[in-house]
Amino acid sequence: MQRTVPLILAVALFMENMDSTVIATSLPAIAKDIETSPIALKLALTAYLVSLAIFIPISGWMADRYGAKNIFRAAIAVFVVGSVACAVSNSLEAFVGARFLQGMGGAMMTPVGRLVLVRSTPKSDLVAAMSWLTIPALVGPLVGPPVGGFITTYLSWHWIFLINVPIGILGILLATRFLPAFEPVITAPLDFRGFVLSGLAASGVVFGLSVVSLPALPPAVGLGAVVLGIISGLLYFAHARRKEKPLLALDLFRNQVFRASVLGGGLFRIGIGAVPFLLPLMFQLAFGLTPFESGMITFVTAIGAIGMKFVTTWIFRTVGFRRVLIGGSLVAALSIAVNGFFTPQTPYLVIIAVILAGGFIRSMFFTGVNALAYADIPPEETSRATPITAVAQQLCIALGVALAGGILEVQASLSGGVLTLGAFHVAFFIVAAVSASACFSFYRLTPDAGNSVSGYRAPSIKAMDAQAGDRGPVTAPPAPRAP
Repeated sequence: MQRTVPLILAVALFMENMDSTVIATSLPAIAKDIETSPIALKLALTAYLVSLAIFIPISGWMADRYGAKNIFRAAIAVFVVGSVACAVSNSLEAFVGARFLQGMGGAMMTPVGRLVLVRSTPKSDLVAAMSWLTIPALVGPLVGPPVGGFITTYLSWHWIFLINVPIGILGILLATRFLPAFEPVITAPLDFRGFVLSGLAASGVVFGLSVVSLPALPPAVGLGAVVLGIISGLLYFAHARRKEKPLLALDLFRNQVFRASVLGGGLFRIGIGAVPFLLPLMFQLAFGLTPFESGMITFVTAIGAIGMKFVTTWIFRTVGFRRVLIGGSLVAALSIAVNGFFTPQTPYLVIIAVILAGGFIRSMFFTGVNALAYADIPPEETSRATPITAVAQQLCIALGVALAGGILEVQASLSGGVLTLGAFHVAFFIVAAVSASACFSFYRLTPDAGNSVSGYRAPSIKAMDAQAGDRGPVTAPPAPRAP
């Protein structure tokens, strides 16, 4: 069962990851068919992420109240229905609405699936379990670009969403058969005011940044949404300080390890959220490749990610979270910046090698930062921690898409409405700099931070063990909590 549970839960991540990469690869074709622009269609990508940010906060409460297994299965069903709605959409508005429905399902199935994994796995095995959870999920990006590109080029983009139907049905059947059934627990009433405020905060900021420069809407609409989001966020902070059981437990940020994981991982995800949007567009609009040719290049990211999973546990046990995450964030950010030097004359083997190496490093980083979030969290607090980590992850990915699209729009306006190759280069450099800033969040961690999860023992502790001799090993003190 050590691998069975994460592999089954990964069905949800498989659908989500494949869905995202398929849409990014097929964006120009979808935009042409529904008579809009590829950059305007990024609103559909953002709508999905906004839906996640709105509904993820109640995922932990729903799992406690109605049972994690039940919510997980229902969420897959909602996601599948949303996929079918995407396939039959014939306008930008319909497509955006269908993606929002998909997001409602994704808002439950991924964080609830992670909650099931954390509750059913000892902390000492969490890094390995997280690796197994994400290996099949990374098959989504592996299969998505070439399959999506092939279907879009030679058949019709509508069929790319129907792939989720048999996958979702299989996921529901396997979850029913194998997932442990956690009994519902007595919970406090839903913090409805917190739900409204957190939803307005997340959706306002992401939506506003996405549409502020779209030609279809006045800039005032985007700016107004951002202001509304910021005000709602401030109101939620005030509400959470007064509420005994707030929807998002901000008191968990007093834990330095948890805080570093969420904030550092969030900054890095802004860059990562932008890359799947930028790369396919650059290859198709600036290089002149077909969706299938673009997908055959970008899919190697997942190969690198899958390859790293088999050594990730050893790396964190040998080096520790702090050094791996500091170095990993900088090297991974560099791999994003290198994309800004690609031209149509760059040999494809060089491009593939760079993308492959980036997949290795980003995979290691994500496995570590996801496991680190739960290192100092007691089991009874996991349902409070999971929504926060999931909201932060999806919100930052949405911000990455919004940032990338905004940079392209500004560059296009400066070039007389033409989207040049240089615009993509500038975008890659900027998002790489944002990702690199994540290293500062991990710099303040102690050398043995998260060692209960990684198994790493700081050199000073090893030296004390050697001096102890027959007295037995000296255990490292727990990482101090921030006041």
